[in-house]
Amino acid sequence: MFAALAKYRQVFLIGLQSNIVYRWNFAVRGFFSLFHLAAVVILWSAAATGRGEIGGFSLNQTITYFVTLLVLQFFISAFNEDYQISEEIRNGLINQFLLKPINYFAYRFSIFVAARLVSGLLVILPLVVALPVIYQYLSYPSSVSGLLLGLPAMAMSALIQFSIAYCFGMLTFWFLEIQGFVILSMAIETVLGGQMFPLDLLPAWAYSIAKCLPFYYQMYFPAAIFTGRITEMSAILQGYAIQAVWVVVLLLINQALWTRGLRRHTAVGG
Repeated sequence: MFAALAKYRQVFLIGLQSNIVYRWNFAVRGFFSLFHLAAVVILWSAAATGRGEIGGFSLNQTITYFVTLLVLQFFISAFNEDYQISEEIRNGLINQFLLKPINYFAYRFSIFVAARLVSGLLVILPLVVALPVIYQYLSYPSSVSGLLLGLPAMAMSALIQFSIAYCFGMLTFWFLEIQGFVILSMAIETVLGGQMFPLDLLPAWAYSIAKCLPFYYQMYFPAAIFTGRITEMSAILQGYAIQAVWVVVLLLINQALWTRGLRRHTAVGG
């Protein structure tokens, strides 16, 4: 067990080193994200004009939610892992993992964690630059319990995000191009993941349906805990349970795709 952990720890360190090489790419992407954040502030400020509240939350709480989303995206979102996996399958680079005692999912996940650690820390730089401007809009709960309760949700969200990207990458065993699937998934995630608007603004029936889908737990659930939009312990524990179920389901799907995909795979190249 310890030998296996040491093996993937080494993969993580290699991934960390290779992603640090491209640190300016992540930093520039973070600075460009500030333009998106500025648009969010302008649009939601206009929506709150004359109302004072949006869906029972103040403008500051809504802006805080989107700032939190921005940070979470760099810490847990799967940026291009699906395409990287697809390329390794199409180019035959995956063949090297078929002859070695390495779990491909664990290998890719170790690299994913390393990449998100680098990008997550680097996004703090543009936020520090923008802090004098956005500070007046930030309204986080004073209790640290929200932070502590949000961390497990954040960890499982990262696993869900990566598992979905891994799933699309595995489709390369059957399809030459996966771009269409990825774009469709991103469109659904943008709406049902709470990236366009907080999901609690949905009608009650639509919100109840969204809570059963994995997209709800990719971004909205941890962000809602961190920002105080979800505070009831029963709702948080229920969210943990559903998150855990989706983690298991996605892991089983990925294992099935890997097993069946290898039956179709022709080991050429690599």
